[in-house]
Amino acid sequence: MRSSLIALAALAALASGVAQAEPATYAIEPTHTFANFEIGHFGAAMNRGRFDKKEGSVQLDKAAKTGKVEITFETASINTGTPAFDKHLQSADLFNAAQFPNFKFVGDKFSFNGDKVTEVAGTLTLLGKTNPVTLKANQFNCYQSPMLKREVCGGDFEATIDRTQWGLNYGVDWGFPKNVLLRLQVEAVKQ
Repeated sequence: MRSSLIALAALAALASGVAQAEPATYAIEPTHTFANFEIGHFGAAMNRGRFDKKEGSVQLDKAAKTGKVEITFETASINTGTPAFDKHLQSADLFNAAQFPNFKFVGDKFSFNGDKVTEVAGTLTLLGKTNPVTLKANQFNCYQSPMLKREVCGGDFEATIDRTQWGLNYGVDWGFPKNVLLRLQVEAVKQ
């Protein structure tokens, strides 16, 4: 009996010394994080653009295979390389930057394959409407940055969305497609 109690006490002491997994917090690194979009233009070419101003954070618990990401993009920071087109995209016809200065992705359901994130499911809030979106990872990696001397995690993610779910209906009657390819490249620095 005494040896059983000693064994139980030893196991309890060992268990209390085991570190519990905790999520690490990462800050979005703005020079390596962008939201890009592609949409067909009358079946002849693709219109492409990106949003340059953003902020956000990621919580990642690799041991528990969980995480949360929250990234906000400034709508007026849209950049297609053509200022007149950017102005039209910012107008009430499309992103309505005056009334809706930001859009946000919040993901809280991470899927993993080993140590690699394979997708992040969450919601996209745009033009005041929130709908579910799942971003699939084309690649994902964590590495020790030789310049920052800290861990950086990131990846390239994408999803195809039906823009009309958010009220982005401009040009649908003329034959512009409803589907838009979103590409989100993210790198975040461990804090």
